[in-house]
Amino acid sequence: MELKNFAICYNPEIVHSAEVKNSLKQILDLRGVKSEIVDIDALKEGFDFVFVIGGDGTILKTARFYAKSKTPIFGINLGRLGFLSQSSKEDIEQSVDKILNGKFIIEDRIMLKSGQFTALNDFVVKGCDTGRTSRFSLKINDKFVCDYLADGIIVATPTGSTAYGLSAGGPVLSPELNAFVIVPICPHTLTARPIVVPDCEKITICTDKQTKYVLSTDGQEFYEFSSEIEVSKSEFAAKLALLEDSEFYSILRNKLHWGLPPAYIK
Repeated sequence: MELKNFAICYNPEIVHSAEVKNSLKQILDLRGVKSEIVDIDALKEGFDFVFVIGGDGTILKTARFYAKSKTPIFGINLGRLGFLSQSSKEDIEQSVDKILNGKFIIEDRIMLKSGQFTALNDFVVKGCDTGRTSRFSLKINDKFVCDYLADGIIVATPTGSTAYGLSAGGPVLSPELNAFVIVPICPHTLTARPIVVPDCEKITICTDKQTKYVLSTDGQEFYEFSSEIEVSKSEFAAKLALLEDSEFYSILRNKLHWGLPPAYIK
């Protein structure tokens, strides 16, 4: 894969973002690599590879945009968890050299769609009246599955299974799985459990027609609806550039402290 045109996408609202952006630009210039700086709120196409400086939210927004042009993105973490990032600001130079030397892989991450919206992590459905539980009916491939009395419903990809879905009690899915997980948020019952379904299924969430609901996309875009929504697999996939020594279960241990007893967590 020949890489000629690089973009440096950054979020000016994140502390130290401009400083890291300038440092990365200088590193690429010294190696004779053509690059262009792009603001997160003014994304554009025409690049072979995109460096993303910021937290997971910045990476999610960039990944959704560049999925349509099949452009790989590489995250440099300046946020808190940085689960989708591959490099810290201290390791930028080493990471750049690995990428320029082809020591990386590109991993396709499945995405969700609902109408004109797409999501890499998840869609979340909640009632507009946040002080009350809501009633939801779940259908899969137009067949009734169950009713939920809950604060909301999360439909997550494997990528998003380590985000809101995990906090709501859902399972962690390997990013290589072609599946979605449906997780009720604070269900008012002891029997409601998350369900994992193949990514070829059509998911329909039906609601009370008299009540307004909101659908959130990766926690970044919101729109109101009533009656029902349909969620299915997007025709586009996010392209995440991962260093060759990157491994999903190591990231779980290091960033989510998976499998570690409390005494070992500092």
